[in-house]
Amino acid sequence: MEVKINKEIRDYTESMFFGLSLRQFAFSGVAIGVAVGAFFLLKPHLGTEAVSWVCIVGAAPFAALGFIKYNGMPAERFAWAWFRHTFLVPKRLVFRAANTYHKILHEAVKPTLPRFFKYILRRKQR
Repeated sequence: MEVKINKEIRDYTESMFFGLSLRQFAFSGVAIGVAVGAFFLLKPHLGTEAVSWVCIVGAAPFAALGFIKYNGMPAERFAWAWFRHTFLVPKRLVFRAANTYHKILHEAVKPTLPRFFKYILRRKQR
């Protein structure tokens, strides 16, 4: 008997219907509903090819919401993170170099610098 286990436990999704998770199944149903609704609403007004393209374009966003994840986040969490980052808490990140080694060395050598320079000046005068 063999049991398949994901390497990362957070990647586990339970299959509910037809091998899809509940989220994927629900958004697939919404996409099908949008496509069928667009077909029956636009069929009397447009040709078959134009209606089929409208159905595809109308259903694609809903299908994508169910299946696509970005950085491990579903679409609504990504949309909230993007909105918060862009509008609620916009920060301008500025790079400032911090040479810690130079700062520590300068503080350690600072008391001896005047004596050192005086020593060098005396040597040059000789």
